[in-house]
Amino acid sequence: MIRMLLLLLALAGAPLAQAHHGWSAYDSQRVLTLETEIRAVRYRNPHAELTIEHEGRAWRVILAPLSRLHSRGLPEGDLRPGQTVTLVAYPRKDGTAELRAERITVDGRTIELR
Repeated sequence: MIRMLLLLLALAGAPLAQAHHGWSAYDSQRVLTLETEIRAVRYRNPHAELTIEHEGRAWRVILAPLSRLHSRGLPEGDLRPGQTVTLVAYPRKDGTAELRAERITVDGRTIELR
């Protein structure tokens, strides 16, 4: 009975583990520096995200956890759709339109995200 309960608990957490991606999925040898307009902002766990346009398509940009953004001076509300930012980021190795941001410059402030 206890084994069954443990198995069910482990299976229930599996989708959450798959939803969080490892940094090894990103090409750290291919650094992109983009000055771009924010299309959408999502402050949610486990990481805040932006949507930008790059190379003619929408890209998802993974930022830092919310607590890190806040502690480094980039709380919710400081990033807004229509705002221009500069990103230093790594693209996914598999070609998915997703970037892992290393740093972001907004309103003259540069925030290290790692």
